[in-house]
Amino acid sequence: MSNDRIRTLRIKTGVVKRLAKEKITYETEAIQQQAKIEEYKQQGKDVHLIRKQEEVLQESLMMIPDCQRRLLKAFEDLKKMIDAEENFDDTEAFFEAKNVLKEAEIQINKDACII
Repeated sequence: MSNDRIRTLRIKTGVVKRLAKEKITYETEAIQQQAKIEEYKQQGKDVHLIRKQEEVLQESLMMIPDCQRRLLKAFEDLKKMIDAEENFDDTEAFFEAKNVLKEAEIQINKDACII
């Protein structure tokens, strides 16, 4: 197998890995932001401050479906590449790609409903 194919495989693997991590980050941020809003409400903070925090929360929530869509597309692209190439089986890049696909599949199938 050519070095170009291995390079492409590694790039596609990196994209899937990054998008899965990005989705996790936005989900975590949304959960933390929701907790912060609840804390502000309990403390009786200024209504304007609470509204601003709710806007930040909405921005994070809007990014989750976008990340999900991009992750799914990159996942399918990488999976097609692995399925189409017979000579990947004995390379380190192949095993890394398979592991990344397994981890990403968890994020793809995960319920995106945070709140």
